[in-house]
Amino acid sequence: MDPWDDPVPVLQERRDWFRRFAQERGVQTNEVQRSWVLLPCFLEIARRAGVERLDLVELGSSAGFNLVWDRYRHRYAAGDWGPEDAPLVLSGEERGPVPGDLLTVRVGVRHRRGIDRSPIDVTNPDQALLLKSFVWADQRDRLERLDRAVETLRSDPPVLEEGDIAERLSEVLAERQLGALTVVYATAVLSYLGNRQGDVLSSVETAGRQFPLAFVWTGDPRTGEHSYWGLRARLWPDEDELLLAHAGFHGQWLEWLGASA
Repeated sequence: MDPWDDPVPVLQERRDWFRRFAQERGVQTNEVQRSWVLLPCFLEIARRAGVERLDLVELGSSAGFNLVWDRYRHRYAAGDWGPEDAPLVLSGEERGPVPGDLLTVRVGVRHRRGIDRSPIDVTNPDQALLLKSFVWADQRDRLERLDRAVETLRSDPPVLEEGDIAERLSEVLAERQLGALTVVYATAVLSYLGNRQGDVLSSVETAGRQFPLAFVWTGDPRTGEHSYWGLRARLWPDEDELLLAHAGFHGQWLEWLGASA
């Protein structure tokens, strides 16, 4: 029997379990569709910096799906990017097209590192099921993407560290190695840090002054607008802030801007 045909009896029968679960577990989501809007930002950073290898540090990485964005096939109006045999193909609505010449940029990833207060190890079937439980049951496209993302990640998972972002980031950046451009990035997590967001930004800026570094994050697209994201970037030693794109919160649409200051 499918419990979603009539969920009320199931919820009543197991209400004590659900109450305990809600008290003990914070909600964790990891929307892999966001990789589709992040990819052009990474390609733009690589092109501007003139590099072919990146070291990734994701803040609030959860299960790490958006740390393996280069293993997915990304589809845009001007062309595709990524392995042709990728288990997961990502696409969405382009409200402002990604230019074809940007999709010719080829870049590899050397190291992948995520920091999260409660990382999820989807190589463990129980942990994968836990992550899946936080997706609304009628969103079948998201559930299918999650399954394919798990398949992509399991063969070679990234390093996921349990820790406080504001406390751990400066130590992680102090361990950088030559030979690749370090890219720090964050999607939804910064808005949850409150006053500690300043500590994160300070760590990034201090590290950027020491040697080249890129930072990609989601913020308000413009003053007074909060219904979608502005994808912003900084590349040190050039300290100008760029507004690269607008995007839906789940990565469902993208308006590529390129390099608006």
